[in-house]
Amino acid sequence: MPKGRVSIVVERCKACGFCVEFCPTHVLALSSAFNSKGYHPPHVVHPEKCSGCDLCGMYCPDFAIFATKVDPAKGGDK
Repeated sequence: MPKGRVSIVVERCKACGFCVEFCPTHVLALSSAFNSKGYHPPHVVHPEKCSGCDLCGMYCPDFAIFATKVDPAKGGDK
């Protein structure tokens, strides 16, 4: 059961890779697909491992990604 949920704004991303590098639970990987600017944005490869810590969002220089905590009892965001 995931403790968090990652949201990605694909068009803001410039594929710096900080979110992938600093994710402590290795939830993310850079995609092989391109956004409209020609960059490879991240995608979620292991959603069940997300802790909702938001380190991905804190390191993102373009505010293209963020994580939120999920309340498993309610099935949604806290």
